[in-house]
Amino acid sequence: MNPLKDPLHGMSLQKILEQLVAFYGFDTLGELIKIKCFTDNPSVKSSLTFLRKTNWARQKVEQLYIETLPKFPQ
Repeated sequence: MNPLKDPLHGMSLQKILEQLVAFYGFDTLGELIKIKCFTDNPSVKSSLTFLRKTNWARQKVEQLYIETLPKFPQ
C-alpha cells in the first residue's frame, strides 16, 4: 500500500490509542472492542502492554481508528 494513502503510516500505537480514548473514552471503547484492557481498570499503559503482545486485538484497534478518522475534529 502507498504510505501516503495508508492512514496508519507514521502513527504509533500509543498515539492511535490516545486519540481513540480521547474521542470515545474507555467505557465506549470497551463496548466497541470487547477486551478486558478496556473494561477492567483501564489505562493507556496497561492497554498498550496488552495490544503490543496481542496481534488480533491490535488489528481491531487499528481498524476502529481507520473507521473513526472521518469523525475526529480537524
